[in-house]
Amino acid sequence: MNVIDERATKLGEFIVENKATVRRAAKQFGVSKSTVHMEVTKQRGLFGL
Repeated sequence: MNVIDERATKLGEFIVENKATVRRAAKQFGVSKSTVHMEVTKQRGLFGL
């Protein structure tokens, strides 16, 4: 698993476990809202989003 895939997994888990918004996840991980959206939707098979 590469760094982006690992971050996408962590972002998805953070969002689900904390019922967090994309904005909150972006702030927590120090990335943009666009990055959160792209990475989590790329991994939609993992989270069923």
